[in-house]
Amino acid sequence: MQIRSRAALAAALVGALSLSACAPGGGSGSSSADADNTISIVGFAVPEAANKAIAAEFQKTPEGEGVKFQTSYGPSGDQSRAVAAGLKADYVHFSVPTDVDRLVDEGLVDEDWDQGENKGVVSDSVVVFGVRDGNPKNIKTWADLVKPGVEIVTPNPASSGAARWNALAAYGQVISDGGTDEEATDYVDAFFKNVVSLPGSGRDATTAFLGGTGDVLMAYENEAILAAQNDEGFEYVIPDTTLKIENAGAILKDASAPSQDWLDFVISDEGQKQFALTGFRPIRDDVDYGGVVEGAADPNNPFPPVKTLLTVDDDFGGWDEVTPKFFDEENGIIFQAITGAGLSLE
Repeated sequence: MQIRSRAALAAALVGALSLSACAPGGGSGSSSADADNTISIVGFAVPEAANKAIAAEFQKTPEGEGVKFQTSYGPSGDQSRAVAAGLKADYVHFSVPTDVDRLVDEGLVDEDWDQGENKGVVSDSVVVFGVRDGNPKNIKTWADLVKPGVEIVTPNPASSGAARWNALAAYGQVISDGGTDEEATDYVDAFFKNVVSLPGSGRDATTAFLGGTGDVLMAYENEAILAAQNDEGFEYVIPDTTLKIENAGAILKDASAPSQDWLDFVISDEGQKQFALTGFRPIRDDVDYGGVVEGAADPNNPFPPVKTLLTVDDDFGGWDEVTPKFFDEENGIIFQAITGAGLSLE
């Protein structure tokens, strides 16, 4: 099966994507005099609400006073390719670090972008199962997802970083339970045979599920919480074994003047508080967000401990090993599972 041309897609995105004002603090455009005081954010779709909340708080600080924002959100991989092809960005917020590494390879981001105390991570979450009200299919475990008749919605790993976390969680839970690589591969083959929709991004997957597609949505925990905050909620299950999601943020080499202050604020306690209030798990355990997050399954205990929480570094050997093994376009385990199930990577 022919996988879409990434270069052609990126070129199309640069032509089609426009940076829109990020409320608060933005206008429909900015003069050259304003350019040095405007931060262009290019990110994956899921954290848009969080970044807006953080922007509002940042503009209350001396460093953020008068700063304007322009934003573009979409599937993480597509957004990264668009920046590499020329889409204007000062700060990028991507689902997976490899989408930032692409910009390092293009000479747009410093090689040491992930050497700080936070290792380049600006937001955390975990993989969960979104289910219909009352959980009519009684979906509680990974084994339940591959039962006959269960229809899964998950984004497309050819474009979406969220999809890659979901797929790795599906594979990793087998290994964590003592299974072999062969058994884990068999599981993801069965998993994708139950997939009925592969939308382009995590946000598009949520929209499809809310529109009635599928029995279960593979999602970020924060996406489920945000949906509830927007009165579009669905129940969600945190499986006993799941994967820690670590989203990457970086500024470009030619970023506008306030961009470093913005990144510093994003990873500060106040920035992480705003992430928490929109459903993300703070990157530090000591962040005080008030203890209550509306929209969570239990607002007073919004981020319960996970029995077995996998990480890419500890359980998969890091992204340098993950990318060729799982997401190579010809031989990657996940891409082969998708095409083997008769699904399209287009």
